[in-house]
Amino acid sequence: MQERRELNVRAKNDIGNIGADVKIRQDFDRYVNNKRTRPFFIHGDSLGVLKQLPSESIDCCVTSPPYWGKRQYATKGIGLEKNYKLYVKSLVEIFIELRRVLKKTGSFWLNIGDSYKGKKLLGIPWRVAFELTDNHGWTLRNDVIWNKVKGGLDNTKDRLGNVYEHVFHFVKQEKGYFYDADAIRSKPSESKVVNGAIVSATGVSGVRYKRQIELSTDLSCEEKKNAFQALENLLQDMRDGKLSDFRMIIRNQQRTTHSDSIKVSGRAKELKDKGFYFLKYHPNGSKPRDLWDIIPEDTQKRKGHYAPYPVDLCRIPILATCPEGGIVIDPFVGTGTTTLTAMGFNRKSVGIDISDEYIQISQNRCVSLF
Repeated sequence: MQERRELNVRAKNDIGNIGADVKIRQDFDRYVNNKRTRPFFIHGDSLGVLKQLPSESIDCCVTSPPYWGKRQYATKGIGLEKNYKLYVKSLVEIFIELRRVLKKTGSFWLNIGDSYKGKKLLGIPWRVAFELTDNHGWTLRNDVIWNKVKGGLDNTKDRLGNVYEHVFHFVKQEKGYFYDADAIRSKPSESKVVNGAIVSATGVSGVRYKRQIELSTDLSCEEKKNAFQALENLLQDMRDGKLSDFRMIIRNQQRTTHSDSIKVSGRAKELKDKGFYFLKYHPNGSKPRDLWDIIPEDTQKRKGHYAPYPVDLCRIPILATCPEGGIVIDPFVGTGTTTLTAMGFNRKSVGIDISDEYIQISQNRCVSLF
């Protein structure tokens, strides 16, 4: 009990911009230089706070700002603008400042929902994305679809129910940004030995491919020889654990992937020139795709209404784009999901919110992990 009281005191001391004499920049510098991963919370307006932070000091941003016209999160702040154009403008101003604060190697993940005005779906997520990419230097690397699996009550009788949102991945530079794909790969199924032959978890042993090469009337003798040797080399890589699985595409045996045109497909050209090519599967498993099935955060046993922004939505962005020892920021921290996830993966984090109530809730959630 005494330890928990001390942690609460320390957490309160980690909040910047509460007393008149507290300087956000000094508190931030002090936080960066200590070894603690407990989040640093700042009560204040996102744009104003970001302007106080040093340039290129943050590794990764993961955030979900209040949606326009959905509900009143506070008496002021983002989402309460008179029209959606002002909402987009306000967000863009904040994300321009965020770009300055982010390191050159950094990433920005934005979860943002859409809104209706009357019968019109406004396309707000893409309005924001196009403004950032067309006019402010951001590069969009992925548009992830968050399938929330279940939707809320919908009494409309003239359109489909809404059950997904966008999660955009932006970077400051097209090449050289930090990305650890191995940290987010799924564990591959293991290959096995059957009657002395290596067989992948999906049943690939090479026997079928060898037979197809042998019987092919579209491969020359030289192409067959090269195909047999390449296949044997790939099977050896599987024995050595360098691959988890593969597929072989042989001229006029399997359908060419992507395109048959050698002008647009390197694989089509390889098939034309060599007579075969391989699709190789990474030994550490496959990368996640851009469709995420994640149920929104459960709001049962809570006194107020909070955004359904779940921990699982932050996991891949933080593991993939924030290095160990790096710092994650959320300029709309709300109830602290981003900072909670970052702390769970041993990353520092900074949470900003205009609501003192939400700052307190975020604190309490993170303190509970100690």
